[in-house]
Amino acid sequence: MAQTASDRPDASAAASAPPGSVATGNTPAETASENIPMVGTQVAWPRLLGSHFDGVAPASAANPDWTQSPQVTWVLPVGEGYGLGSVADEIYYHFDAPRESRPRVQRLRAIDLKTGEPIWSVEKPFDYSDLYGYESGPRGTPAIDADRIVTFGVDGELTCRARTDGKEIWSVATNQVYGVVQNFFGVGASPLIVDGMVIVPVGGSPPEDQSIAPGRLDRVIPNGSALVAFDLADGKERWRCGEDLAGYSSPRTMRLDGKTIVLAFCRDHLLAVDPQAGKVLWKFAHRADKLESVNAMMPIVDQNQVFISECYDVGSVLLGVTSEEASVIWRDDEAGSLRGHAMRCHWSTPVLIDGYLYGCSGRNNPDSDFRCVEFGTGKVMWEDGRRRRSSVTRVGDLLMVMDEFAKLQIVRPTPTKFEQIAEFDFSDQLTPPCWAAPVVIGNRVLIRGDRRVLCLAFPDA
Repeated sequence: MAQTASDRPDASAAASAPPGSVATGNTPAETASENIPMVGTQVAWPRLLGSHFDGVAPASAANPDWTQSPQVTWVLPVGEGYGLGSVADEIYYHFDAPRESRPRVQRLRAIDLKTGEPIWSVEKPFDYSDLYGYESGPRGTPAIDADRIVTFGVDGELTCRARTDGKEIWSVATNQVYGVVQNFFGVGASPLIVDGMVIVPVGGSPPEDQSIAPGRLDRVIPNGSALVAFDLADGKERWRCGEDLAGYSSPRTMRLDGKTIVLAFCRDHLLAVDPQAGKVLWKFAHRADKLESVNAMMPIVDQNQVFISECYDVGSVLLGVTSEEASVIWRDDEAGSLRGHAMRCHWSTPVLIDGYLYGCSGRNNPDSDFRCVEFGTGKVMWEDGRRRRSSVTRVGDLLMVMDEFAKLQIVRPTPTKFEQIAEFDFSDQLTPPCWAAPVVIGNRVLIRGDRRVLCLAFPDA
């Protein structure tokens, strides 16, 4: 999967493109006729998919024209890993594993959002080798809470640091402490910080299973650590619960009957957990009957309804949930063809707008498309037909759709048809895979490929 690319930005200027056209989008700030000032960047993107777990850019004072060609204000060379980072106080935090370092280390950097200059960088040794030859860097996004930032490494190392200088406050080697038999692609989840706790899916197994070969998850059993909560102050365990192994999905919260509930889409089940008691309230089975299947998208919540999806066999289900149980509103027909499923989420999470889901369905190219699905019924409203995998972020009344080959589309969300109004091709600067959903802060947009993060500046409307 690793591909080479120069770390020097292309100095050629991109022509401004009208809505609906294709633009290269590669105007570095140093060659632009006038740099676009930062506007509205005081807002935060403190964790995976943003403040509300929904992939929606925070409202700000910025009023960008997302259809006009952006400037590339800075380029950040990055190591192994697949995720983008988090943002607070106009600082971008990126978590990766430098390719050249020996011994191997996972690295967290604080980057000035305006200039792209490093503020600090810290490293920590790790030991991980992917079973399928994918990159050995972290998959998750750091979580920010006030003056602390928490990372969850591909090797299960959970680390809390000070945001001021990156100094380590505490860490827990969750794979070792809880006896995790290595998952196919390592740890893929991002941490959740709630009520003074850091909550992560661990999915350990008992001592007698520790000699089982990595990836043989059909032979291991859970040990009650599907979800584990640690004290944000000192890293001590607050509770553990759940008889399940870990998937790659990140935990999130929802409100039920006036209380905060944590949802965790684990290897075999969706769990609903009371975070104060550390108790599983209910679980709902959802996984393809294949050893190497993946549950990775984050559950989507709309009041008391929860949507989950996978791409290997069983597809999607919409649940009506209470504090006691989950019941099926609609689900894909397991006996039907995979192409007939409403939505097959692989590694990206759709966006919900006005009763419709917009997101990528499918496992691989050309078995994938961007589509619109009616949330309450599972009816497919349209498919875009491009047969490419993508991720999506909402910006105001538009969508940013990033395909894995470095094209950024601006799409108007409507259930009647696929309506692309602009496209920017960054394949001259980014090498695949581009798997992370764009991070939007005011008029700045962060996108990444295999070896670079680009910070884009969009002009005012």
